[in-house]
Amino acid sequence: MDRRLFVLAVGMFALGTDSFVVAAVLPGISHTFGVSIGADGQMASIYSITFALLSPPIAALAATIPRKRLLLCGGIVFALANLGTVIAPTFGLALLSRIIAGVGAATFSPTATGSAVMLVRPERRGFALSVVVAGLTVSTALGTPMGAVIGGLGDWRWTMAFVAALGALSVGGIAIFLSEVPLPPKVTLAQRLEPLMDGRVVLTLATTLTALSGIYTVYTYFAVVFDRTIGGDAVVLGCLLALWGIGGTVSNLFGGRVVDAVGSRKVIVTILILLAVISAVLPWIGSQLWIAAPVILIWGACSWGQLVPQQYRLVGLAPSIAPILMGLNSACSYFGISLGGVIGALGIATIGPHDLGLIGAALAVLAFIFAELANLKISASSFVPREIPNESKVA
Repeated sequence: MDRRLFVLAVGMFALGTDSFVVAAVLPGISHTFGVSIGADGQMASIYSITFALLSPPIAALAATIPRKRLLLCGGIVFALANLGTVIAPTFGLALLSRIIAGVGAATFSPTATGSAVMLVRPERRGFALSVVVAGLTVSTALGTPMGAVIGGLGDWRWTMAFVAALGALSVGGIAIFLSEVPLPPKVTLAQRLEPLMDGRVVLTLATTLTALSGIYTVYTYFAVVFDRTIGGDAVVLGCLLALWGIGGTVSNLFGGRVVDAVGSRKVIVTILILLAVISAVLPWIGSQLWIAAPVILIWGACSWGQLVPQQYRLVGLAPSIAPILMGLNSACSYFGISLGGVIGALGIATIGPHDLGLIGAALAVLAFIFAELANLKISASSFVPREIPNESKVA
């Protein structure tokens, strides 16, 4: 593997671990700061919403800054912010450090994916993107469980130190192995938002937003939703999180082939129906580990499996601005993650943590409705986005 792509993937691995690992250490954070589990969940939400809000404007405003410098700045801000979380004496300062970490992530992620396609020959761009994005998906199968075990055996602050170390490792690799990357053509923020005039795009993005909201209404509070199954055992928690991530990684690896074979609509419909059913049965898992394990594996596969067909559908709508659509879809994903944390907190306060799956199921049904409305509108819209020169190089 090209070591330049590898160090970018390590950075994405750190970003992904930071997004998801908070779900595994919520009880420890709650105990340290004396706040509710619902309030703790906002540490994940505020990171994600900062990431989602700032990624498009940073990508547009920083278009003239050398890519290597931008990657180093984003990685350093991310690593230092996580160290800030480690030493934060109050919950308010911990939240502030999470916002700053989100700024670093919003700087690093779009730059890393955009740089990946410029480091290889045109015929290998798909491979380059898959390597870098794999860092994000593998973080759910490896980084998050490792962080959960570290936090369970020691303290949640050690988990955040682990994330900071991953960020520092990526920064070091970029400094040593990555040469300067050619600048992409500048694309304004207005050009990046132009596809939102297309109803097909809006409905497809709404599907992503609501599906991720439903998934993360539950996942953000994983440690308390499945506390009866886990029984306070950090290793069991880590194993269940690993199963969720493994399911997602496998579905990502093979999802593209299935979509090529049967089309995006069938895959999206099937996955969202499965997601609704599985989310609805989560409250009845209880302490049965032998039931929980396969259910969580399938839940993880469905949770990540909807991303590839959604991207496939967006690319089919407007190939000339596909990278911009991918960026908008990524922003909606992180908005969904943030919204899920908020909805989950409200759900805990009203119906309790063990029944959050019912809310997740309802949101999966809503995502299904949006997906089918998008399908109905796909052949009806006359929107044609204007061509952006060399846009295949923009991410």
